[in-house]
Amino acid sequence: MHTYQPPVKDFMFILYDLFQINEKHSDIFADYSKDMVEPILIEAGRLASEVILPTNKAGDIEGCTLESGKVKTPNSFKEAFNKIASGEWPSLNCDPEFGGQGIPLTIATAVGEFFGSANVALYIYHVLSHGVYSTIKAHGTSKQKSTFLPNLVKSKWTGTMNLTEPQCGTDLAMIKTRAVPSINDSYKISGQKIYISAGDHDLAENIIHLVLAKIPGSPDGVKGISLFIVPKFIVSPNGEILNPNNVSVGKVERKMGIHGNATCVMNYDEATGYLLGLENKGLSCMFTMMNEARHAVGMQGLSQAEIAYQYANQHAKDRVQGKPIVLTDRDTKRNNDTQTSDTIICHPDIRRMLLEQKSFIEGARAFAIWSSLLIDKGNYSNDEDAKGLVSLLIPIFKAFLSDKGFESTVIAQQVLGGQGYVEDSEMSQFVRDARIAMIYEGTNGIQAIDLIGRKLTASGGKYVVNFIREVKSFINNSSNDEIFKTDFVTPLNSALDDLEKSLDYLSKYGLADPNNALSGASDFLHLFGHVILGYLWSQIGKKSLTRINENRDVDFYQAKFETGKFYMKRSLPETKLRLARVLSGKDSVMNINQDRF
Repeated sequence: MHTYQPPVKDFMFILYDLFQINEKHSDIFADYSKDMVEPILIEAGRLASEVILPTNKAGDIEGCTLESGKVKTPNSFKEAFNKIASGEWPSLNCDPEFGGQGIPLTIATAVGEFFGSANVALYIYHVLSHGVYSTIKAHGTSKQKSTFLPNLVKSKWTGTMNLTEPQCGTDLAMIKTRAVPSINDSYKISGQKIYISAGDHDLAENIIHLVLAKIPGSPDGVKGISLFIVPKFIVSPNGEILNPNNVSVGKVERKMGIHGNATCVMNYDEATGYLLGLENKGLSCMFTMMNEARHAVGMQGLSQAEIAYQYANQHAKDRVQGKPIVLTDRDTKRNNDTQTSDTIICHPDIRRMLLEQKSFIEGARAFAIWSSLLIDKGNYSNDEDAKGLVSLLIPIFKAFLSDKGFESTVIAQQVLGGQGYVEDSEMSQFVRDARIAMIYEGTNGIQAIDLIGRKLTASGGKYVVNFIREVKSFINNSSNDEIFKTDFVTPLNSALDDLEKSLDYLSKYGLADPNNALSGASDFLHLFGHVILGYLWSQIGKKSLTRINENRDVDFYQAKFETGKFYMKRSLPETKLRLARVLSGKDSVMNINQDRF
């Protein structure tokens, strides 16, 4: 029987030892001591492992079905959904004004990883609802906030985002959904949206759809897009459900993964909707939800990598297969001549695969908390530099973590060998569930284009310059210890140099011909992602070395130090490969005639 062990200790290390949130960010976290936060994480982990995880495999097998126009979710989902809601977990970082608990995102991020590892298909229902909450809170009228937010916070209602249509995905200028002004400041919404996650289900009383549409006479292209609140059931101003809206489900998609989450074709036939934000400013309003969702999708990649790693790690320690060629020092008590077999973790290639997963996951977890901390600083302290830096990091966080998260699940599957390919192991589900994160909320190629086309040049390039300056400052202040310098500082400095060379190329040749930049955009994003994890691992390594010298929890910090060394020596050098690809420019990609494909 597989189990899930929530990484509570690792999060406590990152929060209170690495980033020292109580000391360095007391304006936000003064009320959130270790003694308060650790029990929250322990209880969230218990819920994840004991209540949510048992629904994961069953949900994958059963999937969602469309019966008489209504979507039925897997049998076990309703009870687990209600336990999550009754514990007020989705409201952790919602405003107390609307029934939330007001806890910073940084702490809620840990809970999100636990729930996502246990059953990401189920957790998506809550994640999307939080995005709808945030968007209405940021752009809604007082009436809209009082009508919709309390029930979204309680999970009595859930939410969705409706962008994609049959004829357009990323190119939203092509949307055909129309919003015709009607009575009482409402609109009649007509059109079809596709690939709508959690589009319909039987878990909540109402579903609040956020729908992009065009008002007749609006400007062409994206400048004429508005955003509308379109509930499944019409509600009164005090939140009382009145009657069904003209919203229907045309189809539930059959998918590779996340079977327990209903991905729907949604039909709007003069459905009643309400303008959210300003007319023709819908895309900028929707970006509130999209940016939040992109951070959540990066977490989805991390969460699937974590549970897959746990299963692979346990298998490697249990599976007896093969004889070690050379025994480690710790194993010298055993007789190599008489032993016939050992568990497969003794083999170097198995250790390599496990360390590739472990070093990515623990570095990515630090990235998750760092980015969440920047979001909190922007929200609580109105720190413009924090807002600018996290805006730069979001496309990297979404794309790098979902790419590497999927890769980690495939590596975990490889550790299991043939057993990883059969459904009984559950590893196939982790691979399938992780794959979608590279596609939705903007494909990872789009994230790379966004990074080089918009985010690098924001505020004149201020935020990428600030990041490089911060890493260089760390390097200059960390070169005294020769062991640490050799294992961490030197490889970090080399990777940072690769990042600067790639930026120089993009500035010189990308402006002259955008295809030079676009052809290497994904490689640049991965290069940047590795530098970020290298920087975070260097901070972890430095902290760990200090704790080892203080003789504090030596096994834990020694494991951190050794895992970090692996990343710096075996993963970080990928920046050399990525740099070479960026510098190759457009020719190898664009010169071949399209007829020769």
